[in-house]
Amino acid sequence: MHQQMASTDHEHASHDLDQRGEQGMGFNQKSTTHHFLLKDDGGIIQVTANSAEDRAAVDQIRKHLQHIAREFQSGDFNIPMFVHDQTPPGVQLMKKLNNQISYTYAEVENGGRVEISSQQPEAVAAVHEFLKFQITEHRTGDRQ
Repeated sequence: MHQQMASTDHEHASHDLDQRGEQGMGFNQKSTTHHFLLKDDGGIIQVTANSAEDRAAVDQIRKHLQHIAREFQSGDFNIPMFVHDQTPPGVQLMKKLNNQISYTYAEVENGGRVEISSQQPEAVAAVHEFLKFQITEHRTGDRQ
């Protein structure tokens, strides 16, 4: 019974995350794939449409990630705070060390990516905290 309730709670939380994600990002969460990759100097946020024919999703992903790169660079993390209904770990320090972190947008096949990098170890640790949280929340299976 407890396991069944926990499963139902997880499914409800997952549904809520997907709904807020669709609203905050502008594209269907189930027809796209998110990846959050850790690198020695930061990491990568990458989103792709599951179908190359879904041009609307590809365009919206690219628009969203360009926006995210600009917003994060200016210290604005409102979208992930909205999507996750909380302040993700690492965000406060990423805001504080914002001038030591760079966010670069690039197109990839069927989507886009934001490369996050810093030479400052404390900033890199904050970025890793943020990305590990994203990996868990979005259930990507990426290496932590």
